[in-house]
Amino acid sequence: MPSPHRLPFLNRWLPVLAIALLAGCTIAKPRTDDPLEKYNRGAYKFNDALDKAVIRPVALGYRKVTNPPVRRSFSDFFTNIRMPVTVANDLLQARPKQALQSTGRFLVNLTLGIGGFFDPASQLGLPLEDNDFGITLARWGAPEGDYLMLPFLGPSTARDIWQRPVDSYFFDPLTLFANNHHYNGLQYVPQIMYLVTIRSRAIDAENFLQSAYDPYVFIRDAYRQQRLYKIYDGNPPVEIIQQMQGLDEQNFDPEQLLDQQHQWESKHPNQATQKP
Repeated sequence: MPSPHRLPFLNRWLPVLAIALLAGCTIAKPRTDDPLEKYNRGAYKFNDALDKAVIRPVALGYRKVTNPPVRRSFSDFFTNIRMPVTVANDLLQARPKQALQSTGRFLVNLTLGIGGFFDPASQLGLPLEDNDFGITLARWGAPEGDYLMLPFLGPSTARDIWQRPVDSYFFDPLTLFANNHHYNGLQYVPQIMYLVTIRSRAIDAENFLQSAYDPYVFIRDAYRQQRLYKIYDGNPPVEIIQQMQGLDEQNFDPEQLLDQQHQWESKHPNQATQKP
C-alpha cells in the first residue's frame, strides 16, 4: 500500500504525465473563425475599460519612477524566474535538447546574473525560449478550439486556456511561492510586479493598436499569429499561415480589407498618422 505522504505528489503529477498517452504528434491546425465574437467583444470592452482605469496608470507610474536599465533588470528577472515553466513543457514535448538549453540559461542567469537581474546567458549564446502548456497541447495534436477573450486575463483559446491553471499549479515559481507562503498578502507582490512589468513593456507598442481600424480584430489575429509562430519554433508552414489569415477561403477579398482600413483612416486621421 502506498504511503499516504506520497499521494499528494501523485495527485499533482498524474494529470500532467497523462499527456504522454495522447495519440499522435501532429500539430493541430488553427481555426480562422470566431463563433464567440459577440461575447469576446464584450469581454474586450471590459478589459479595455479596466486597463484604462487601473492597469495602464499603474504601469505608467512604474515607468515614471524607474529608468530603462532598472526596468530591463526586472524584466530579465521575471523572464528567468519563470524559466522552469519552459523547461517542464520542453520535457512534456519530448524536447530534451531545448530543456537542457533552457536549464543552462536559467542556472547561468541565476548565478552569474545575480539572481536573474542580468542576462549573461544571452552573451554566452544560450537561446531564450518561451514555452507553455498550451503549446504542449498543440504539439501533441490538440485542436485549437474557439478563440476566447477572457475577462481580466486577455486573449486565449479553448486550448490555451489550460496553460494558466496547469503551468501555475505545477511549474511557475511565482505562483508556487504565493501558494505556499503567507505574509498577510505580501506573498502576491512578486506576481503583481510581474504583471506590471508585462504591461509596462506593452506601452511601447500601443501605437500599433491605436492605428488599427478594429483593435479587437488586431489583437485576436496578432495573438493567433504569435501562438502559431511559437508552436512551429518561428517557422510555420506557408499554408498554415494562409489558412489562419483566411487566404484559402473562396470568399476572401483583400480589396475589401484594404477598403475597410482606408475608411477607418479617413475617419481617424490623427491616429492613422501616428508612428510607433
